[in-house]
Amino acid sequence: MSSPATAPPAPSNLKRIVAASLIGTTIEWYDFFLYGSAAALVFNQLFFPESDPLVGTLLSFLTYAVGFAARPLGALVFGHYGDRLGRKKLLVLSLLLMGGATFAIGLLPTHATIGTAAPVLLTVLRLVQGFALGGEWGGAVLLVSEHGDARRRGFWASWPQTGAPAGQLLATGVLSLLTAVLSDSAFTSWGWRIPFLLSGVLVIVGLWIRLSVDESPVFRQALAQAEARKAERVADAEKLPLVAVLRHHWRDVLIAMGARMAENISYYVITAFILVYATTAADVSKQTALNAVLIASAVHFAVIPLWGALSDRVGRRPVYLLGAAGVGLWMFPFFALVDTGDFGSLLLAVTVGLVLHGAMYAPQAAFFSEMFATRMRYSGASIGAQFASVAAGAPAPLIATALLQSTGGSTWIALYVIAAALLTLLAVGVAKETRHRDLADIEPSGNAAPVTARAEDAHTV
Repeated sequence: MSSPATAPPAPSNLKRIVAASLIGTTIEWYDFFLYGSAAALVFNQLFFPESDPLVGTLLSFLTYAVGFAARPLGALVFGHYGDRLGRKKLLVLSLLLMGGATFAIGLLPTHATIGTAAPVLLTVLRLVQGFALGGEWGGAVLLVSEHGDARRRGFWASWPQTGAPAGQLLATGVLSLLTAVLSDSAFTSWGWRIPFLLSGVLVIVGLWIRLSVDESPVFRQALAQAEARKAERVADAEKLPLVAVLRHHWRDVLIAMGARMAENISYYVITAFILVYATTAADVSKQTALNAVLIASAVHFAVIPLWGALSDRVGRRPVYLLGAAGVGLWMFPFFALVDTGDFGSLLLAVTVGLVLHGAMYAPQAAFFSEMFATRMRYSGASIGAQFASVAAGAPAPLIATALLQSTGGSTWIALYVIAAALLTLLAVGVAKETRHRDLADIEPSGNAAPVTARAEDAHTV
C-alpha cells in the first residue's frame, strides 16, 4: 500500500493543484508570447524606427531572443532552490517576476520619446521575463507530476502544458480584438500597451490561486530523508542539485535537450514567425494571420490532454516520435498552404502544425519528470528544457526571418525545421521509456522501480 507521504491526493485536491499550475503557466506564457506577437507586429516601428521594415523586425526578434538567453539562468537558480526549498515558493516568485516585467513593458517610453534608451530598457525587461519563465516550467509540471495519480501521470501533467496554447490564445485574442476595434495608428500609438498592462490583473488572480496549493508530498518525503542522512553525517549527493544532475543524469539532460529541438523550433515558426511570413510573403493582413493563430491555438489547447492520455496507454516515446516525424513531414505542405493567401488554407496549415506539435509537447512534462531523481528533478528537468530553448526557440524566428530575407522563399525554412525534427527523432529514439516509473522511487542513477499495481489503482481519477 502507498505510504501516506506518497499516496495520490483525493481527486478534488488533484484538480485544484492542476488548476493552480495551469492558470499560473497560462499567465506566464501569456506574458511571454505577448512580447513575441508585439515584436512581429509593432516593436520594429516603436523601438527600431530608423531601420528598414524587415531589418527592424529582425532587431525586434533579437530582443525577443534575449528572453530565451535568460531562461537557462532561471532554470539554474530556480532549479537549485526549488530542489532545496520546494516547488511552491519558487513558483510564486516566478509569477511575480514575470508579471512585473510585463506590466513595466506596458509603461515603457518608446524610441520617439527617449531614444536609444527605449530598446535598452525593453531588452532588460525581456531578460527578466526569460529568467522567470526559465524557472516556471519545471516547477509547474513537477507540482502536478509529483502530486498526481501515477497511472494517469501523462494526462494530468499535460494540463500545465496547455498553459502555452492558452497563453498564446489569450495573447493573440487580446491583440486580435484590439487590431479589430482600433485603427492602425491608434494601436501603434497606445493600443499595444493594453495587453501588457492587463498582466497586472492576471498576476493577482494567479497568485491567489497558486498560494492555495500544498507543497509536493514526494518532495516533502525526499527532503525528510535528506535531513535524516545529513543528521547521520552521510554524504548528501543532492546538496548541490546542479552538480548531482551533471554527475548522475548528464545523459538524460542531453536527451531532454534533443527532444526539445523540433518541439521548440516548430512552435515558434508556426506561431511567431508566421505573423511575419504571412503578412510579407503571402500578402495576408495582420488580422487574418492573428485569427488563424487564435483558432489554431484553441485546437492546440484541446488536443494536448488527449495526447497526454495516449502517452499513458502506449508510452511517452511513441507519441513524442509521432509528433516529431509529423512536424517534419508537414513543413513543405505548411508553407504551400500559407502561400495561397487564403484564410482557410492558412488556418489548416497552422492547425495541423500545432496538433502535431502537441504530440511532442503533451508527454514532455511527464517524460522529463520521470527521468530525474526527486532532489534533483527541478534542476534536471529545467536545465534540459531551458538550455535547449537557447539553441532552439530563441533563434528560430531570427533564423527563419533571415532565411526569408536572403532567399525570398520558404524552402530553406522548411529544411531548417526538418533538420530539427531529425535531431529530436534521434534523441527520443535512444531514450528509455519512462511511463512505468514511480517518481518517489527513482534513485540518483536514473533507474526506477516500476509503478506497482496497487499504487496505480490508488485514487484513480
